[in-house]
Amino acid sequence: MGLTSETTVYVMAVAAAVGVALLVWLWPRFARQGVWQVLGRLAALGMTQVVIVAAFACWLNSSYQFFGSWGELFGRVETAPLGVSQGGVGTVSGISLKGALVQPASDEQLSRVSGLPTGPAAENGRVESVKIIGRRTGVIDPAFVYLPPQYFQKAYKRQRFPVIVALSGYPGSIFNLAQYLRVSQTAGDLQRRGQMQPTIMVMIRPTIAPPRDTECVNVPGGPQTETFLARDLPEALKSTYRVGHAASAWGVMGYSSGGTCALQLTMRDPHVYTTAAALSPDYKIREDPTTGSLFGTGPDRSDRINAHDLMWRLKHLPIPDVSVLVADSKHGERGYPQTQAFVKAVKAPMRVVAILPDEGSHNFPTWVREMPPALTWMGQQLTFPQDVVPRHLKKGSAAATPPKLSHGPLRAEGPKPTPRLKTHK
Repeated sequence: MGLTSETTVYVMAVAAAVGVALLVWLWPRFARQGVWQVLGRLAALGMTQVVIVAAFACWLNSSYQFFGSWGELFGRVETAPLGVSQGGVGTVSGISLKGALVQPASDEQLSRVSGLPTGPAAENGRVESVKIIGRRTGVIDPAFVYLPPQYFQKAYKRQRFPVIVALSGYPGSIFNLAQYLRVSQTAGDLQRRGQMQPTIMVMIRPTIAPPRDTECVNVPGGPQTETFLARDLPEALKSTYRVGHAASAWGVMGYSSGGTCALQLTMRDPHVYTTAAALSPDYKIREDPTTGSLFGTGPDRSDRINAHDLMWRLKHLPIPDVSVLVADSKHGERGYPQTQAFVKAVKAPMRVVAILPDEGSHNFPTWVREMPPALTWMGQQLTFPQDVVPRHLKKGSAAATPPKLSHGPLRAEGPKPTPRLKTHK
């Protein structure tokens, strides 16, 4: 039984019901006086509570896909040799992937996501379930990749596309990005209506060593999360998909700790990502029981801590030439004062805009409201790559110059009013 399967949920629910029934049935036997009877009552109560909590946890994990397998739950993470010698034969977007850095993955989670494109890919686009293999880190991380309709159209067959990497929070999953944040569905709708240029969306989790929260940090002697997201991931995508090679075509976004990671990557690695959208982020990475020691020990520890404090970086280091969007609610979220302070601290050449709704919470309904303006803004920052895939000199090949893109007027999304963007110079 898989950890996220309905069978596991039903089995745990039955076990909880049986546990409660046995407790009620056997309680009179434990009601007598004596040490063993008292210990029996305590053991019966404890076991019943454990089974009930386990059943609830299985249902919650099945709904939100925090952990995709028993191995992930117990910290057994799939890894690849640094030489990347493993990998089966498969195809992603018609490309042979024997030994490649992007491998096809199971559609088990993807099949449970609602609202994904169906029908001809050249008309509606497609979402693929893949595994990203890190050549440097040896990490294997699941991902969903949304490819717009133009990716499959003959007129664009030699054209590269801008890409946005969407990061989940902790202990979130790519299922949360697809089902609850509606990343590919929102991007596809905006692109169909001309409010966003054709863009590849990559949904991935920054938790590369579950259940540990590594917060996009290269942990001394531990998981190298920043290296995976800033070097391995772009390399893998560029080797498989027609994505832009220049940093101006790359953006990263996320919610909660994923938003924190998006800001960190853009400000620390501006040669990779030039645009970020952060929904309810933090501006300093802190250690807690879920992270363990992120910065190691020794004389360099304080330097590592400061390097991941964005306010410290704005004050003491050269300002990167990047564009960022931050979002926080005035009422309902604790990070609003920190977001205001960050916006005020940003200086040229860095640019910042903000989504500041009056009310909201640290949850998906709030982030879903913020997604359309955030993606629309990101699409306006990213350049549509001018580089093209080398053309084979043969009859019937596509023209070297792709068709021009047009963008319609920007409109509000959804039944609720869309939060406005505030630009700060």
